[in-house]
Amino acid sequence: MIPIKDNIPTRTIPIITVGLIIVNILIFLWQTIALHGTAGDAVYRYYGLIPREFATAITTRWDLLPYNVLTVFTSMFLHGGFIHLGGNMLYLWIFGNNIEDALGHMRFIFFYLLSGVVAAAFQFFYDPASSVPMIGASGAISGVLGAYLVLYPHARIKTILIIIIFIKIVELPAILLLTLWFFVQLLYSHMEGVAWYAHIGGFIFGLVTVKLLVRKKRRT
Repeated sequence: MIPIKDNIPTRTIPIITVGLIIVNILIFLWQTIALHGTAGDAVYRYYGLIPREFATAITTRWDLLPYNVLTVFTSMFLHGGFIHLGGNMLYLWIFGNNIEDALGHMRFIFFYLLSGVVAAAFQFFYDPASSVPMIGASGAISGVLGAYLVLYPHARIKTILIIIIFIKIVELPAILLLTLWFFVQLLYSHMEGVAWYAHIGGFIFGLVTVKLLVRKKRRT
């Protein structure tokens, strides 16, 4: 299922959502055009979050803690390929603009980054011994998806539905699409190669916290 559009209009220009998309794209272009071979691979190890190194920093090498904390944030802006980037930015654009509209610009960037931090924590506690760099915006975007499910459960999402060789565009209620998305993360959480628990953690964080950040409507 590939979402392509929702039916919830926004009242404000989603400058933070657009800004995040632009920054992610520019960093990806820098990775792929300016860096080659081992230099490109080194970016993942230097700016990605490596659980084993983070665990070492918080237990025995406190001098490395500031650098490892920084990687929690830098890792959110790295992607492993065009499909990885494109999928994340598609979800961010479709669902992020409405959450930014509901929270306001400053609260949204705070919520987005904190979702990424919580997502990283979930994955870290699941496998603190991993030496594979964690990269990607999907943990933070998962928080956005959880928030969307709470605020707009009855929104209609135009979705490309792919079943083997059959492709059809359908409209699905957000509560169905996002609930299915979450259960897919749970279903595949035992598999390697994707930080599934980051997705799960970010989504849960968005579910339980977004109502605390929604800006109050002004009285007229």
